[in-house]
Formats: sequence, C-alpha cells, structure tokens
Amino acid sequence: MKSTFLQSNPKEVTPENFSDAMQQAIEIEIATIPVYLFTYYSINRTPDQGAIEEKIKQLIADGKSSISPDAPTQTIDALATDLSTKIMVFANKAGASIISVVIEEMLHMSLSSNVKQALAGKPELVNKSPEVWPAFLPGHEPPFPINRAKLTFDQLYTFMQIESPNTLDGSDNKATAIKYTTIGDFYGLVKKCIEEDFKDDSYYHWDRPQLVPKMGYYAQNDVNTLYYDKEHKPKFENASDSGDLIHVVDKESAIKALDEIVEQGEGCHGRGFINIDGEDCVSCTPFEADDYDDKSRSELAHFDKFNQLWCEMKGLDTEFAAVFGENLDPKQLFIYNFEANPSTTDYPSVIQKVSNLTNAVYSYLYVMTEACYSADKHTQYEIFMFGIHKSMMWILGSLCGELPGMSYIGADGREYQAAPTFENYRFSAVCSPKQQIIELFNDAVAAYPGIAYMKDRILDLPNVPLEPYLAKPKQPILA
Repeated sequence: MKSTFLQSNPKEVTPENFSDAMQQAIEIEIATIPVYLFTYYSINRTPDQGAIEEKIKQLIADGKSSISPDAPTQTIDALATDLSTKIMVFANKAGASIISVVIEEMLHMSLSSNVKQALAGKPELVNKSPEVWPAFLPGHEPPFPINRAKLTFDQLYTFMQIESPNTLDGSDNKATAIKYTTIGDFYGLVKKCIEEDFKDDSYYHWDRPQLVPKMGYYAQNDVNTLYYDKEHKPKFENASDSGDLIHVVDKESAIKALDEIVEQGEGCHGRGFINIDGEDCVSCTPFEADDYDDKSRSELAHFDKFNQLWCEMKGLDTEFAAVFGENLDPKQLFIYNFEANPSTTDYPSVIQKVSNLTNAVYSYLYVMTEACYSADKHTQYEIFMFGIHKSMMWILGSLCGELPGMSYIGADGREYQAAPTFENYRFSAVCSPKQQIIELFNDAVAAYPGIAYMKDRILDLPNVPLEPYLAKPKQPILA
C-alpha cells in the first residue's frame, strides 16, 4: 500500500506524521528509478560504427546530403568517421549519465530510509514502484505526467522537471495541502521538523540496522558510469566526493543526509529552467558553480546532467540536419524503438515469460534492500555484497539487454522492440522469492534459451524472505 501522507492534506511535517512524511520521501525517490532505468535501457551504448559510416556514405552517394556525391573519397570517409564517432560518444555518454543518476537515486532511497529507521522505524520499499502510467510524483505541484519512454527531448525535459531546483510554471501557491513545488522544498519541510522537534540525541535509535558507509555498499561509479570522449579518454560521470551513505545517529547526521539528497538532485541553487513568455525553457548557457553537487566541481547535479544531454543531443540533431536535412535522424541510429509505458500483458507469450522474470528480479532488489533494515551486520553484508552487487545488478542488466532483441506488434499495429517494464512483481508467501525467481527462470528459458547463461547466477542469489519473521531459525542467506 502506498503512503497516504499527502492525501491527508497535512500543512506541515510534525512528530505525529513524521513517519508518513519519510515514507512519502522514500516513495518519491523510488518513483524515479523505473523511469530513469527504462530510458537508460532504450539506449544502444555501443552501436555498430561501421554500419553507421556505411549509411552516411550511402546517403551521400544517393544525393541525399549537402555533400556532392563526387566529392573526394577521402573527404567523404573523413566526414563519415567524424559523424559516426560523435554518435558513438554521445550514446555512451548519455547512458553513463543516466545510469549515474539511477545509482544516486538508489543512494537517496537509502539515505531517506536511514532517517526513517533512526527516528520512526523500518522503511517500506517493496511494491512501491508506480502501478499506473503515466505516473505523477506524489504531491508535486504542479502535477506533470511521467512516462516510461525511450530517450527523446521530451523525456529529458520530464527528467529536468523532476529534478528542477526552482518552481515550475503553473504552480498553485494557494494550495492548502502540503504540496511541494520542488523535491528540495519537500525535504525542507522535513528538515524543519527535525531541527525543531528532534534536537535531542535520545530521539535517534542509532542501534537499528542502517546502510552505513565504509562497508562497500555504495560505489559512486562502476563500469556503467564510464564513457570515452572523442579522444578516447575515459570519463566517470560521478565524482568521488559527491556523496556517500550516512549513518543517522543525531540531528546533524539526519540533516546532512537530507542535504545530500537535495544537492545531488538540484545542485546548490542551480540554474533550473529559464522562463520565456510563461513557459519553462531549457538553457544551453555554460554551467556555473551552483550547478555542481561536489566540492571539486567535477560532477553536475542531476538537473544539469539532463540539461547537458538535452543541449548536446540538440547539437547533434543540428549538425546532422545541416548535412542531411530530414533524410537522417541521428537518434534512430542508437535509440531502440520502445513503445511508451508498455505492460508485460501487452507482450506475446515468449516475451511475457522473460518480462515476468525481469520484473521479479527488479522487485527482489527492493526485497533484499528492505531486509537489510532488519538484518544483523553479517547478514546485511552477505545480502548486499553477494546479492545486490554481484548477482542482482548483473542479472537485471543482462535481462534488460536481452529484451530489445525481441519484437512484437503493438496495439497500434506498429512493430516495437520489447522493453523492460519495471513493474512490481508480487511474490507469493507460499515459498521464498528466490524459489519463485528460479521457477520463473525455468519457465522463461524453456521458451527463450538465449538466457540459459544466467542459470548459475540465478541459483547463487541470496535466499531472502519476504518478511524477516518468515525466515526459519538459522536459515542460511547464501542458499
């Protein structure tokens, strides 16, 4: 059941509704994860550069460009290489940038959970992804639709609306409910309550399990946040000093955790949209100090990462249009043809089986994370390091990579590539989630043998119950 905090029309965060407010904060963070993941997996980060070059050369040969078909071969080859390289670099950077935000959104979910655990009790993470699409951020004013959609200018604009550091055009400041105009605004209400009502250390149950730093649980970067620039120099999207898990033990650490969430998302009072004739518009002017979220100013805040991608993709479009007019949309060369807001039930039988498995694996990520807030230190470490880090992310990434290789006919009669839907998979209490994932895998691999290589990883998943009280005495996690 979703939090009903905002539906009860509170005017402020108080000690009485603090638990509900923090659960709402957690669900705001969770709501962004399937959206960003869907768009991330719509990007082919390693398109066939040779095929792109041949397509460019063919268009020139067919007279469908501003370049004469009789131009020297060396000139045409150089142009094809230059343009294809720009596509390769942007596709890889776009993927690295979006997944870097996903990593930090999961960090924000954990930081919010730590605050709730310390002051109000266990966070609820399971089955909290949006059920209906388009979705809306809980309580955001003005409301705006959020779709699971492939990478487009509209989708990046939506991402910027989510992370905007300033009020969006159309906000109703007369609203009587605790509507917030930015995520930072919402966390400001939470901070006010902490500063006024939870000053004393005695309020903080520091001994309750939390996800804490220096355990290896959080890594700012991995292979997915890495991309190479045009000179083939490696670049990581997240800076090493941009944030980490925080053990919430007192007022200062609670405020620090909330500040980290806001600064990573919005920046320190960053630019936001520019308002032109009453409309929120994207600015492509150079970034300034407030647009960064780290001390070394080497990492942009989430809003500005998406802003930068929007402007760079616009530049790519403009450059290709100058050469090919409307004969070649560069985005079609590296973005999969995903239908917006698909459901597993939309897919034919074979794809449904793989999609169900993918959703179960995605949902198990939250089962395991929530379990960490009830586990002793040793068990928590096993769940995180052997489950989420080693097995879970690899399995989920592999399944999401397999789906675009399958196609189906949508309700509109058009052909689409299958996309991961990131729906809540509701595990039965009859047997463990792990056993249900194994059964789903067996069902899927019988229909689609292409995922057979995942078997050992599936079998190696930690055996985490839906609820801690369902665990058998001395039940091993790694079994």
